[in-house]
Amino acid sequence: MDEDVVTATNVLLYIPNLIGYVRVICTLMSFICAHVRNGEMWLLATILYITSFAGDLFDGYAARRFDQCSTFGGVLDMVTDRCSTAGLLVILSWVYSDPYKFVFLFLIILDISSHWCQMYSTAVLRLHHKSSEALTNRNFIVRWFYTIYPFFGYCCVGAEFTYISLFALANLCKGSLEEVNFDLWSSWNPDSMWATIWWNCFLLCFPACVMKQVVNVSQLISACSAIAHYDAEIKNSKN
Repeated sequence: MDEDVVTATNVLLYIPNLIGYVRVICTLMSFICAHVRNGEMWLLATILYITSFAGDLFDGYAARRFDQCSTFGGVLDMVTDRCSTAGLLVILSWVYSDPYKFVFLFLIILDISSHWCQMYSTAVLRLHHKSSEALTNRNFIVRWFYTIYPFFGYCCVGAEFTYISLFALANLCKGSLEEVNFDLWSSWNPDSMWATIWWNCFLLCFPACVMKQVVNVSQLISACSAIAHYDAEIKNSKN
């Protein structure tokens, strides 16, 4: 048998895909820890979630470094990203009262629908959703998001750490931000100190989260328009 022949097993065992499996395990473990003993393991849950999120940087690097880019890896990466974010937002909807839970529900719907439509609109053309060809004639905000890497990174990292900060604050403040003392040196209380740190992290990242939602709305509209144009071209080609 030719040693250069790549099998499905080879693809499944690519280094970036192995990193992806670790990310899935870390995410699932973080969700479990978030509910153990009424949130007493929230810090471990936070660390595991951040570890999974950081793995998103390394799987892409490994794919390029070892020439192991694959369609399966791309799907695994996006599904992990979307399910991780959705899972964290579900947890936030449990620990925060109305009307915040409806905001988190809306964010889940927007995130999944936006990325699914973007993937589908490019998949029908057999293009990568971040490629320059796929972004042709798309909304300028979407083009900026995928082509200006600092903007892309700030939006993605900022959005995730907005949610992570809210999760940490929910546990430090017992679900009520109004109850925390945001004075860093107040009575040298460790909980107060960490609450202040996470609050400042939230304030720093929140603008990025807002921009990420603007991108999601733009991406959803742009992708739906692209699919409609594709349908129109198919119909016209038959006439």
